[in-house]
Amino acid sequence: MAGASTLALIAAGLGWYNATRPAPPRPLIRLNAEAAPDTPLARGEVFSGNGGNMLALSPDGARMALSLLGADGKARLYTRLLNQSQATPLAGTENAHAPFFSPAGDWIGFFAEGKLKKIAVEGGAAVTLCDAAFGYGGSWGDDGNIIAALNFTGVLSRIPSAGGTPVPVTKLASGEVTHRWPQVLPGSQAVLFTVAAQIAAGYDDANIDVVSLQTGERKTIQRGGFSARYLADATGSNGTGHLIYLHQTTLFAVPFHSGRLASTGAPAPILEDVSSTLTAGGDFAFARNGTFVYLSGKAALASWPISWVDGSGKTLPLHAPPGRYYTPRFSPDGKRLAFAMGSNKGSDIWVKDLDRDTPSRLSFLPGTNDHPVWTPDGKNIVFRSQNAAAPGLYVIRSDGSGEAKRLTESKPPEFPNSFSPDGKRLAIHQAGNGGAMDIFTVPVEADSGPGALGVRLGKAELFLGTPFAEVFPAFSPDGRWLAYSSNESGTMEVYVRPFPGPGGRWQVSTGGCRYPLWSRDGRELLFQTLDRRVMAVTYTAKGDSFAAGKPRLWTETRLRGIANFYTYDLAPDGKRLAAFVANDASAEKPPTHLTFLLNFFDELRRKAP
Repeated sequence: MAGASTLALIAAGLGWYNATRPAPPRPLIRLNAEAAPDTPLARGEVFSGNGGNMLALSPDGARMALSLLGADGKARLYTRLLNQSQATPLAGTENAHAPFFSPAGDWIGFFAEGKLKKIAVEGGAAVTLCDAAFGYGGSWGDDGNIIAALNFTGVLSRIPSAGGTPVPVTKLASGEVTHRWPQVLPGSQAVLFTVAAQIAAGYDDANIDVVSLQTGERKTIQRGGFSARYLADATGSNGTGHLIYLHQTTLFAVPFHSGRLASTGAPAPILEDVSSTLTAGGDFAFARNGTFVYLSGKAALASWPISWVDGSGKTLPLHAPPGRYYTPRFSPDGKRLAFAMGSNKGSDIWVKDLDRDTPSRLSFLPGTNDHPVWTPDGKNIVFRSQNAAAPGLYVIRSDGSGEAKRLTESKPPEFPNSFSPDGKRLAIHQAGNGGAMDIFTVPVEADSGPGALGVRLGKAELFLGTPFAEVFPAFSPDGRWLAYSSNESGTMEVYVRPFPGPGGRWQVSTGGCRYPLWSRDGRELLFQTLDRRVMAVTYTAKGDSFAAGKPRLWTETRLRGIANFYTYDLAPDGKRLAAFVANDASAEKPPTHLTFLLNFFDELRRKAP
């Protein structure tokens, strides 16, 4: 009898122990699935050129929101229940990106047409919440407010989910240029976000910070990563969970307490092939039920050569070694080509002598150095540097003699684009009107002092500032006109205005275009479409009137998509381009498949206890 009682007590004890101990981790289940039949995903960097992730999961994991690319080259928002095979388009969401769900899963927030918007998951009219020139991520708190990054540079803002005036919730510290990809933590008392001192080189050296929405207090919780997300434990009630973030293509996890806003362990690698782009950050999403979805990132470090491209579509090697090249720019005489070449640590300016077929590195500053622009006499190159110690515009001799000289102390960053033919003005774009990108021109003065390179810049003067984004200004060969791109119509188009103004405004493209270039014979204006074709329009200009003809295809060859960077330049003779050409490699094909991981939170407990 006593033995039976003892066994009963042991059984009861084992039952209590098993009932109170954590359930053993379930196995990770991996599924590869087509996101939507015959409709590719609209990756921010490659297609839209906008910021923000292209996918989101509802909190309960039952529904997915996707930004997909239509046959017309425009991104639109779709939804799909995961137990169904079809994705449903949401009307009125053209050019949408960076979707995110409301806490109840009944609304989807997104960015489009220079606005932050929301739409019911079942469809209906999209509701505008506030202006957002670009939009680099949003998160909908359970207090009814949205925290969002509303522009290319700048801080995070709070916006009521019913709409209203954005209120900043962070401040840029010294050396910082952008706060983006926020996540409101449970309870809506604090926000995770990525802090970066530079943009074009990537975010592997960025920091992950958290800010209190009550006090504004900020602290760094992880160095060397981006696109952070907090994944609460299954109960979600005790503040424990994991912080996940990307470094290169590896997803890391570290135990994290959301109440104390502190890590409670060491980071551990979880996945090694997660995609990201400079504009979208990490291409992944998760739900509270432990479902995780991501795009494979094995092609994220792709490189490409620089090619000659003529009007017939024929291509020839110009600079054959593959690399991460940006913004090719011919010298005024066409005998040299300047470009930026990137690495995981930054980028530098190079110049290639085309007759001798020899490239030479020009800049040796730390960080990101890009956007080279030749002075009209070909003696100097002005470029942008995002080195943490001394960011700004710099000038350097194009023959490589001497060192780079700092011209401006840019806060926020300035993007040099085009010199006027007489060399007296430099057209740039930078954040101006409430954080939106505006166009300025800078007086150029002669500099003959000690160590002078012949170039000194005066104070930037606003040429065009609106709540929309105006970028990539380009002077005409006679200096009387300025072409530029603007999203005032809801998508990027190319416009022309007289310089210095005032005067009219003429739209010369349709269907979504950007990156204007003038032929140097004064006959044509080139630009690039959303599907990366080069178009050209003839034009006539008399007095203060400008008339553009019908756009025609300049070449059948498609170019590579690299957001916020020119991927081509027209040689002075007008017969060939220096360009980054698209190809049939997997890195260039629009992605259509996603990887789903079930029981992902169990995997975090197993690998990052």
